[in-house]
Amino acid sequence: MNAPDARADKDTGSTDDAEDPDDLDIEEALALVNDASGRTSGDPAHARSPRRGGPRPVADGPGPATRHHPRHALPWTEARAVAERAARRGTGSRSAHRAPVPVPLDAALGLTLAVPLTALTDLPSFDTSAMDGWAVSGPGPWTVREDGVLAGHAEHPPLTDGEAVRIATGARVPPDTTGVLRSEHGRTDDNGRLHATPPRRAAPPGAATTPRSVGAPHAGSASAVAHGQDIRPRGQECRSGDRLLSAGTLVTPAVLGLAAAAGYDMLSTVPRPRVEALVLGDELLTGGLPHGGSIRDALGPMLPPWLRALGAEVTAVRRARDDARTLHKAITKSDADVVVTTGGTAAGPVDHVHPTLRRIGAELLVDGVEVRPGHPMLLARTKENQYLVGLPGNPLAAVSGLLTLAEPLLRTLAARPAPEPYVMPLRDTVHGHPHDTRLIPVVLRGDVALPLHYNGPAMLRGIAAADALAVVPPGGTRPGQEAELLDLPWASGGIGVCFT
Repeated sequence: MNAPDARADKDTGSTDDAEDPDDLDIEEALALVNDASGRTSGDPAHARSPRRGGPRPVADGPGPATRHHPRHALPWTEARAVAERAARRGTGSRSAHRAPVPVPLDAALGLTLAVPLTALTDLPSFDTSAMDGWAVSGPGPWTVREDGVLAGHAEHPPLTDGEAVRIATGARVPPDTTGVLRSEHGRTDDNGRLHATPPRRAAPPGAATTPRSVGAPHAGSASAVAHGQDIRPRGQECRSGDRLLSAGTLVTPAVLGLAAAAGYDMLSTVPRPRVEALVLGDELLTGGLPHGGSIRDALGPMLPPWLRALGAEVTAVRRARDDARTLHKAITKSDADVVVTTGGTAAGPVDHVHPTLRRIGAELLVDGVEVRPGHPMLLARTKENQYLVGLPGNPLAAVSGLLTLAEPLLRTLAARPAPEPYVMPLRDTVHGHPHDTRLIPVVLRGDVALPLHYNGPAMLRGIAAADALAVVPPGGTRPGQEAELLDLPWASGGIGVCFT
């Protein structure tokens, strides 16, 4: 299901409206109705004892991990930790089956270094001029050679004492150079000899100025140039063999530049996890206006770029009807590292994700999360090296699932560094769920976060304008209270950088 239900019109999306059980979307309501844990809207969040007379655990799965009644929804932070640990299984740092791959520099942006970046040469690899000017030897004035020194040219003959040569920024400094005299600090006289001129100082207000002949040097212009002045010595930045960056560093444009300067044509990187998206729903249209009970598919266009922003390589986006056999075939035939499904994670008549996972013997790692929207999300290991993230079908609930389960899973598979958590005060009151965490779209205005309206499970209007999602604890927050923020992947870095 990828649609608002008939009751969604009642949700104004205002942060002033508490999300209580009467405001739940269809998938979340069904998940709670079919929950055999005995938890009601008034139960404590930790109450997990089975209800007497409730449904018995299903016996057709391979073991306790795939039995879906009773459902044990995890706290939000714990569910994220489970997703991260699942991707690290067997290594302690990176996934065991993510073998490094060499890629050319122009294809490495957004990947993660699999091995440390070590300098293949000194940087700079020879003494270079840091400024346009003259390379000089000894004290001035200096006799200037006719031929200048340009960047990229072969080594120039050594200078003799009292000699200078024009030099460009980045050019190789001739042997026996004392230093570089900047263009603005030197003048040649009528005989072609170079003199150092001290920087011109502003005259005091009202002071008389005396005109000076063109080409005439200032008094004291024969002063010496300091040894090494405006020269970048060989190895100033690094020596060959120095470690420049550690494994696990995200390849940014600056990293590409450093790698090229250090002599690299290829980088050893952790490959992007390959993701296949399955958009489920008989009611979905791929074009035109909604009609005849059908609605536009919002998740099909949204998921691929969002998954790429989280570090994935999206291999396919498939739309499938609400049919158990079709879903079974799509999952079992997929060779992706991660399969992401939308809809079908609750317990309705066409919700086939749980039965399909039982049928294929999947290991259910997360079966529901104490978060609104998006309570009936799930995470399963379908094969030794394959995972399935089941997102709810309502659009904002699906976004919640992306940031709760898909983000830590994909980030860890790609060996990307975890973002530093941070908090900001919320300007307005945000009503909380009695037991669960809420994720609320916010915009950042100065040093506060402003909660947005239109934050119901079926709504995208709020998240489309948002900079981040605020993590609102059970019970809500008061004005000025700090809340953790989850940055949206494009909010600070720019689409061109993130969506590679």
